[in-house]
Amino acid sequence: MIRQLALATAVLVSHAFAQDALVEAQECRPRAGLPNFFSKMAKPGVPIKVAYLGGSITAAPGWRVQSLEHLQSLAPGAKLSEVHAAIGGTGSDLGVFRLGQDVLSAKPDLLFVEFAVNDGGAPVEQIQRCMEGIVRQTWRALPECDICFVYTVSEPFIAPLVDGKFQRSASAMEAVANHYGIPSIHMGLEVARLAKAGRLEWRGKLPKTDAEKAAAGDKFIFAGDGVHPHTETGHKLYTDSIVRSLPAIRDAGKTPAPHPLAEPLRADHYERARLVPIQEATLSAGFSKPGAKDPFASRFSKLPNLHKATAPGETLAFTFKGTRAAIYDIVGPDCGQVIVTLDDQPPRTIPRFDAYCTSHRLSTFLIASDLPDAVHRVKIEIHRDQPDKAAILAQRKQTIDDPARFNATAFYPGGLLLLGELVK
Repeated sequence: MIRQLALATAVLVSHAFAQDALVEAQECRPRAGLPNFFSKMAKPGVPIKVAYLGGSITAAPGWRVQSLEHLQSLAPGAKLSEVHAAIGGTGSDLGVFRLGQDVLSAKPDLLFVEFAVNDGGAPVEQIQRCMEGIVRQTWRALPECDICFVYTVSEPFIAPLVDGKFQRSASAMEAVANHYGIPSIHMGLEVARLAKAGRLEWRGKLPKTDAEKAAAGDKFIFAGDGVHPHTETGHKLYTDSIVRSLPAIRDAGKTPAPHPLAEPLRADHYERARLVPIQEATLSAGFSKPGAKDPFASRFSKLPNLHKATAPGETLAFTFKGTRAAIYDIVGPDCGQVIVTLDDQPPRTIPRFDAYCTSHRLSTFLIASDLPDAVHRVKIEIHRDQPDKAAILAQRKQTIDDPARFNATAFYPGGLLLLGELVK
């Protein structure tokens, strides 16, 4: 599921971004290439890992699967495997924190990063410090891992591309790619060409019968919802752009070598971002980890340290040195709200329930950012009162279908998202 706020604010934010700051559209900028990856590909039998960090467009069995198959076809003797690190509805602001757990721990040889759509409504400064954090963390831990930025597009963000410019999120990311010599591929240029020609259908089912195909004519059915491409059409366009771009990228980088860490593009980059297992905080006795047979354990495998507490008054506390803290958790029908106290500030009540909570999903909530780089204390307590769930659901014309599913004050934390370090 694409992040709702990004789509809701995309048009307003795009107008606020100076037109002359948008980057000229170009399908591939090879820059320094992928020399380490292609050098390893030339060695038969050597295991090679390709990681995919992104949102729902990457999580789908589309360009991710298709591109890996193409890479394997380029070197039949190589042993390619995938590191699937894509989570729907998330952007680089979460990706930079979960990078160590979900990507670097697997020690990939190549990392594709795809967040252009889910970062569509984010401030340029945030996009750049998160993307730079991904680069610097990767090359600090794995200096021989090559990186490639890939950009996707959706209906709300197509206008600049039709006019020959990257959308604002991709333009912001290009500054990071250019600074570090990272190749980039915009997978949406052919999408924009079809849109400009009036041949693109953003939303629709793929025609199956002869009558449906005749009715479609020369229209290209890109997606079912204007965002998530059909595997056979939109995703195929994305993969074709990679296929076209790889020869130039391969030719651009001939000499394999560790990547040096250049001087930062931004002083406020997120290289210090980290995901800390929730059990490293101080948890009250009412918190427990779901058992192996609990459906949450398999469904939310990206949150392996998930814990749950339901009783009002249960607490989670930690101390950290740094500038930003958030909680990586799950929200859903049975969730309530929490009382957050930071240092000596007045307590704040933060709901862990929203208008999309008819089912459970991964989420985050910010405790504080842009803090002084000092030691801070955080206490989180489950509130005794539930938020007005009926009123919240009504915002999307949803209702409480089963009172038993919604009548609880559960809290499902799985990790601390820190820009800094935990203090024991």
